[in-house]
Amino acid sequence: MLSAAIARKVVGSVCRASLRPAVGTVISRGYRGDAPEPTIIEIPLPPWQEKTGESLEIKRKRLLYESRKRGMLENCILLSLFAKQYLNTMSESQLKQYDRIINEPSNDWDIYYWATEALPTPDEYQGEVMDMLKEFTKNKDMEQRLDAPNLEYLDKSS
Repeated sequence: MLSAAIARKVVGSVCRASLRPAVGTVISRGYRGDAPEPTIIEIPLPPWQEKTGESLEIKRKRLLYESRKRGMLENCILLSLFAKQYLNTMSESQLKQYDRIINEPSNDWDIYYWATEALPTPDEYQGEVMDMLKEFTKNKDMEQRLDAPNLEYLDKSS
């Protein structure tokens, strides 16, 4: 009986000692401000090339898809609503301009800033379609634009 009590004390003290940090060990989790600057790697994108040999119907479908699937929600909503309203009535030259506007710049924020006129549009993107997009972005009818349009309007059988 006495040996069992001694054994419990010895085991208990050994367990408690193993949970305590060693003397002189300092555990610090705070930020000290001496973290190295992150290395930013810029991955070059291949240059945009206009798709040749594409029928107008295929081009419109591709541009509709590319208008809906953007890198940022703001452009997804803006460009998909713009495409819904204008894509089917655009001429071939307007489709080429629109294709270049939404696919050549590597940064979606650039397109957004140009459309909202927060930044000036570079000369190579300025044209009839950019003017249409800028006017559309002003939302003079004050439509509620919270989401991309449903795809039901594409179903021509209804």
